[in-house]
Amino acid sequence: MKIINLTKETKQGILDNLLKRSPNNYSQYEDTVNEIIGKVKAEGDKALFDYTLKFDKYALNAENIKVTRAEIEEAYQKLDAGLVEVIRKSAENIRSFHAKQLRNSWFDAKEDGTILGMKITAIAKAGVYVPGGKAAYPSSVLMNVIPAKVAGVSEIIMTTPPGADGHINPGTLVAADIAGVDTIYKVGGAQAIAALAFGTQSVPKVDKITGPGNIFVALAKKAVYGYVSIDSIAGPSEILVLADETANPRYVAADLLSQAEHDELASAILITTSRELAEQVSAQVDVFTAQLERREIIRKSLDNYGYILVAESMEDGIDAVNEIASEHLEILTANPFQIMTKIRNAGAIFLGEYASEPLGDYFAGPNHILPTNGTAKFFSPVNVDDFIKKTSIISYSREALEQVHRDIETFAVSEGLTAHANSIKVRFE
Repeated sequence: MKIINLTKETKQGILDNLLKRSPNNYSQYEDTVNEIIGKVKAEGDKALFDYTLKFDKYALNAENIKVTRAEIEEAYQKLDAGLVEVIRKSAENIRSFHAKQLRNSWFDAKEDGTILGMKITAIAKAGVYVPGGKAAYPSSVLMNVIPAKVAGVSEIIMTTPPGADGHINPGTLVAADIAGVDTIYKVGGAQAIAALAFGTQSVPKVDKITGPGNIFVALAKKAVYGYVSIDSIAGPSEILVLADETANPRYVAADLLSQAEHDELASAILITTSRELAEQVSAQVDVFTAQLERREIIRKSLDNYGYILVAESMEDGIDAVNEIASEHLEILTANPFQIMTKIRNAGAIFLGEYASEPLGDYFAGPNHILPTNGTAKFFSPVNVDDFIKKTSIISYSREALEQVHRDIETFAVSEGLTAHANSIKVRFE
């Protein structure tokens, strides 16, 4: 991996390079995505069937678009029993973590007859997109569906592309069943996002769409935002490790590679105050990479978006961490909890040498659907709040309104909205 001294100039260069991976920079695909969305909106099922035959080589129709209970039971038989049990344990950890995020409606009543409050309501229908093929991730099914279930969403609909034989990855089906998906449809790509956003003869319209996908899925989610809500526009995976001289170079190297193997656009960065650690990690990365199955993807990822940055001080390293705002941040220092208090921007923070990033991906409970491409500065992980909406409650007695009606009228008149003022005034004529 490239070892570079951390300076203001090198930090800016890295930030610029990382932002090249953002879905916002793939405008060349937008016309194709918009055409797909337009056809699905106009033609419904026909467009879904045509695009599935074209892209997935499967003859989809109204009879086979929905996954049957028999197919789900078959998936259980195909999956190793030990893996099924691990999925159940992971699901319970995720459910327990997200249950702590639940909010209750609240009301504040005063003696003068004023009642103010907030009514918390789960959205009615949530749509979850799940990638298919080689990018089949049962863990992401759990992370999308369980917060929605905890929030109290009435109906959860999942779409995922079929193989050419019409089958869905068995791990995906088992995870969906354990998590509590109501209906699964065999459709993927931008056409699936359009179906969830506008509805077709077979696929119902939803209120919100969550879940990762390729660039076409990401751009489709961006295009339908406003017709429905979405979680975020996900970019390639990222890991940033902040370490001092106490860190184990083997652990650091292994953790960097855990994200570099995702795809050629993935980013893996080490920021350290120790030149010796930097050199040891770089050497260990080479050793591990030669042994790993996805070594070609890893090498391309590290060549383009892998960095080891040597900082003059830990404060300089922390400043860079907050600027990069990585999806995953590991802190491997003598006192990681103290460093954590100075971190403002990260999707998820992993503290100490035994909190390796895959712990969060699969098992611990916090959500692994995280903001990428610097959006951790203003976005959060998927959570229960993503599946609820808040409604303000206002009630005033005549006595309470009488005390403030002239203030309201004055404010309204100052904005030139005399009908607003009159709406209050007529109550006291």
